[in-house]
Amino acid sequence: MDIVVPVLNEERALPGCVETLHAFLRDSFPLTWRITIADNGSTDATWDIARDLAARLPDVHATRIEVRGRGAALRHAWSRSPAEIVAYMDVDLSTHLDALLPMVAPLVSGHSEIGIGSRLARSSRVRRTARRELISRCYNLALRLSFGAGFRDAQCGFKAVRADVVRPLLQRVQDDAWFFDTELLLLAEHNGLRVHETPVDWFEDVDSRVNVVGTAWQDIRGMVRVARRMSAGHGRVDLPPRRELAPVHPDAVVAPATNPLLAKLVSFALIGVVSTIAHTSLYAALRTVWSPEWANLAALAVTAAANTEANRRWTFGRRGGARARVHSRAGLLFVVNYLFTTTVVVTAVHALPGHGRALEVAALLLAYVAMTIVRFAVLDRWVFRDRPAALTG
Repeated sequence: MDIVVPVLNEERALPGCVETLHAFLRDSFPLTWRITIADNGSTDATWDIARDLAARLPDVHATRIEVRGRGAALRHAWSRSPAEIVAYMDVDLSTHLDALLPMVAPLVSGHSEIGIGSRLARSSRVRRTARRELISRCYNLALRLSFGAGFRDAQCGFKAVRADVVRPLLQRVQDDAWFFDTELLLLAEHNGLRVHETPVDWFEDVDSRVNVVGTAWQDIRGMVRVARRMSAGHGRVDLPPRRELAPVHPDAVVAPATNPLLAKLVSFALIGVVSTIAHTSLYAALRTVWSPEWANLAALAVTAAANTEANRRWTFGRRGGARARVHSRAGLLFVVNYLFTTTVVVTAVHALPGHGRALEVAALLLAYVAMTIVRFAVLDRWVFRDRPAALTG
């Protein structure tokens, strides 16, 4: 295991960090290890201190690049490391080192590909300012809402990853600064890798080089960039194959696999029930002030995108892929859906004068249900149709 400590102008904190980490690993850590100090463009005495530490402490190495950025330092050190597992931690050692082995153990066993410390896990103990706590929670909530991220804390400076997995990922990660962690994790989940989160004890070091507001703005820009690349289908990475899912007991009686079509139908039906209720309710409310055409258009516009995204994630299992292609095809289906349901409801309005609003809503409901059956076939056979995997971008 190679633990990288990225540093930029850290002449005060570096000696204590490396000596403390070295003593912990020497006395308490059961794996073979080394420490790599990765200087990325320091202008103070950091590089001289790093070389001195490497000279007098066994299994401590130092490397330097002139490009600034934590991501650049990690990319340089990880891509050249001979270790089977590469990790990093911040120089201030804000995360207690007792969490190191629990974080790495799933990688050693082969259960997971990436391990991260999480300050937002329920059992974590954290002491930091309310401002940073609020920004962190809002940022990670945005990741979960926009990308469907399964991890809770993207930016804790305490992570490890299998070397054979991280090298192909590094070829796709574009950020060289603070967004590096998030982009790596998003790409990992996008490609089906398993991320293991470990609760940590964490203290904020107020002598930090992080510009919280500036970093938050760069993170937002990074999220938009990654979302665009993933939507265009440029997030797929050629990774080592994972072990097949198989029982350990030789005489195990394995449950039969779920019928894929049945599973899709059940998921689609549940999402459809929620969408139908939302669409019909919204139409009924808007119909009090708008014509049937405009009320139906607004109700469909609000519910259709959410319905497509929900089916993309849960019914058809597309957590990655070219999202723009999916939604553009679904947009054509939206037009057909609108024309059909509007035609039915307008026809009902004119064919049955004095019919009452309840009959109008009932006609819309029947038309929507009929189109739902058509939508499933179109989504399954065209919008979310499986395509041969290809490496692009």
